[in-house]
Amino acid sequence: MAHWLVKSEPDECGIDDFARAPDKPIAWDGVRNYQARNFLAEMETGDHVFMYHSSCKLIGVAGTLRVVRSAYPDPTQFDEQSPYFDAKSAPDKPRWKAVDMVFERKFDDVIPLQRLKQETALADLPLVKKGARLSVMPVTEAQWEHILSMAG
Repeated sequence: MAHWLVKSEPDECGIDDFARAPDKPIAWDGVRNYQARNFLAEMETGDHVFMYHSSCKLIGVAGTLRVVRSAYPDPTQFDEQSPYFDAKSAPDKPRWKAVDMVFERKFDDVIPLQRLKQETALADLPLVKKGARLSVMPVTEAQWEHILSMAG
């Protein structure tokens, strides 16, 4: 089992969207960065995921999700009405991936980015490194456990 972190604006798709229907899978789609797409392709059913809120008042890790469907072709790449439409992608050779996830836990308090950056145990976490802009990134077992301990 692997661990991951996904980033999103909470008003687009946040931890509360998952918490409203905890057993209903939500597609994590619309990722249009090749490295992030490659990480999505590595996700497997059962993997655990931190939900990180960005571009909002309280930036940080808000809770956990679980992958319930591993990578499949992102349907938004073929939908001309979608902002994620990709005219260069074809159904027989899709360029982009999606995964389905469900709610696991909402933290009592968001763990702010500044606090994560202060933790020496997280120094190698891609999120805290300068220039880390990926919307999907791996998290080691030790980093996962450390962040969970910070959540209480």
